[in-house]
Amino acid sequence: MVTGWAYLAQPSTGHAVRKGDFELSPDTSAIPIEEIHSGGPPKDGIPSIDKPVFLTPDKSSQQDQDRILGLMWNGVAKAYPINIMNWHEIVNDQFGKEPVVITYCPLCGSGVAFEAQVGDETLQFGVSGLLYNSDVLLYDRKTESLWSQLLSRAVTGKMKGTRLKVLPLMVTTWAEWKQLYPETVVLSRDTGHFRDYDRDPYAGYETSQGIYFPVSKKDPRYHPKEQVLGLEINGQFKAYPLAELSLTKGKLKDEFAGQVLRIEYNPASQSARFYDLEGTELAVIRTFWFAWYAFHPETAVYKP
Repeated sequence: MVTGWAYLAQPSTGHAVRKGDFELSPDTSAIPIEEIHSGGPPKDGIPSIDKPVFLTPDKSSQQDQDRILGLMWNGVAKAYPINIMNWHEIVNDQFGKEPVVITYCPLCGSGVAFEAQVGDETLQFGVSGLLYNSDVLLYDRKTESLWSQLLSRAVTGKMKGTRLKVLPLMVTTWAEWKQLYPETVVLSRDTGHFRDYDRDPYAGYETSQGIYFPVSKKDPRYHPKEQVLGLEINGQFKAYPLAELSLTKGKLKDEFAGQVLRIEYNPASQSARFYDLEGTELAVIRTFWFAWYAFHPETAVYKP
């Protein structure tokens, strides 16, 4: 989202309210409409990638230290460079025959992958231009319902309350991902749009204290942009800050919500993966501390 745009908070009146390119009604919204703000660009002003092109590692210009979102699903490994995702935020993709949407919110540092199949419907998503708790609101092109990335569900419209299945997306370096999955492909810069993918439109944001848009709750225990791995089990939430994981030896166990977890943290790439005792990888959401706390103020926090 572009910074420096003003917003007007509009109190709920029971009547439909115009927010950007969407007309929202309190009767069909699961979140307060006055807490939905325009990020600046209009609907699809940040264009999703709907026909992604992929390259093999030897054809890619990605550097080893570049950060990527990596997903291994249905036997297919794909990498999505953050320097591309910064400009597009959504990739509508497929893993085998399964539709998957890859999402990234630069304001929250949050990468989340979802199954895009809901019942018999295959959903395609776009960038709404709206934010809730400074986090991107997606919209589906069939019903134009708004979906909260960090709540993983629709918050307005006909789909309100529908949840998307979160997939185990990994945030790491291109070097580590290639080492883990030599057969991977990587998203090409041939996106159909002209963008300077070598330029970070959010340069300096990740280290600053500033949050550009309102959030409902804040907590000063960590720097607002501290990276955390957020985990949900049976409606309970826990944050694993990298500042705490960095104090461990890298391989650890934790108990949460009645489950024993095995965690592997790589300090070199600042990446982490979570598994249950059966070895099944668990989906965690990597995001900034301020964002995780705004959505989950009841969260537990891991301490080694």
